Amino acid sequence: MLVVAIIALLAKLVGAGKELVVADAFGTGSMLDAFLFAFLLPAFAINVLAGSFNAAVMPTYIRIRDNDGKAAADKLFASLVAVCIVLLVVAAGVMAIVGTSALTLLGKGFNEQTLALSHTFFYWLLPVVVISGIGHLFSTVINAGERFVAVALIPSITPTVTVIILLVFGNEWGIYSLAIGLVLGATIELLMLMMSAARENVSIVPRWNGMTTEIQTVISQYTPMLAGAFLMSSTVLVDQSMAAMLDSGSVATLNYANKVTAMILGVGAMALGTATLPHFSRLVASEDWSGLRHTFLTYSRLIIFITLPITVLLFVFSEPIIKLLFERGAFTAQDTVLVAKTQAFYVLQLPFYMLGILGVRLISAMVRNKVLLMIAIISLPLNIVFNYIFIQLIGVSGIAVATTCVYVMSVLMMYAFLFLKFKNR
Repeated sequence: MLVVAIIALLAKLVGAGKELVVADAFGTGSMLDAFLFAFLLPAFAINVLAGSFNAAVMPTYIRIRDNDGKAAADKLFASLVAVCIVLLVVAAGVMAIVGTSALTLLGKGFNEQTLALSHTFFYWLLPVVVISGIGHLFSTVINAGERFVAVALIPSITPTVTVIILLVFGNEWGIYSLAIGLVLGATIELLMLMMSAARENVSIVPRWNGMTTEIQTVISQYTPMLAGAFLMSSTVLVDQSMAAMLDSGSVATLNYANKVTAMILGVGAMALGTATLPHFSRLVASEDWSGLRHTFLTYSRLIIFITLPITVLLFVFSEPIIKLLFERGAFTAQDTVLVAKTQAFYVLQLPFYMLGILGVRLISAMVRNKVLLMIAIISLPLNIVFNYIFIQLIGVSGIAVATTCVYVMSVLMMYAFLFLKFKNR
């Protein structure tokens, strides 16, 4: 976990450097609003379709590899790659048909020019759904072999490529540099992941081997994860669309305010989720419930001990942090005040988000993904209600407050389920 955290931190710092360059070039203007809003649906599809691969595939893949041998596991993975490609291509095709109408509906608060620019960017970014989605599956099989370094480091490629393109061609291409950098970076990342998988003697060639029992098991776990991810990722759509109804620049404000929090959560979640899911899966497979309970409680205490001081520091020093990071060029002092206020509320989610990651990984290892679906079904309407209430009170910053409240409620539900399971073992 520590190794993954260190490498992921380096990758996130590269991403933070990209955000500094973007802030200097575009501030919180409407063009950046258009780009971020255009990527909303592709990012949503990636989170929903590909983000569920890890929890649905890894427990079954590890069980087959450990019990039936690597050849059987490779056969399973080859079939999963074939299914994955078909699923992602179909999803991208559907999005190409309905995407413009969906963006128009979600972006009612945008003026006509900003909305038209979002439509253009949307089609530029659509290939990323397929490219990144396949990359997620290769990341899963590499992590299943407890080879974490490459998967943690490769995400630094896209922000690096984006910065290079922005610095070299930014004056000529403007905001389009971000779209080109994102697509090109995602393509290079996929190629690097495939090379890493090949080095681990994992077949990278898709091949359908029929509807086996193992494929059915993965699908049975993927379906509730997919539905749950859809509902949870819908909270991002809700947040962005409600921000689009507010003053110009609100979408960009929300994006900047979440950068520091997202970087910390990204590092912590990658390290925690990557290291614990294979371990939890092995403990469940061996029915070591005592060891499972001990590991879960130990990590829970460790998360609280580490995240609480970080949360307090980030909350207190939110404005100096934003001023240091972003206040230059097109990013003004007035932007700093609003972004810092929003960031202060975002950081309050840190302990609950990390506890939630731990709970999700354990529930997935226990093959109880339907529980996560039920929690997601409850969380989405809660997010909408909390957003509406807090936006009325404090504007765009209220969306950050609502996000924290949703994570608190989700963690309470997860831990109630897990402690009930432990009690019955």
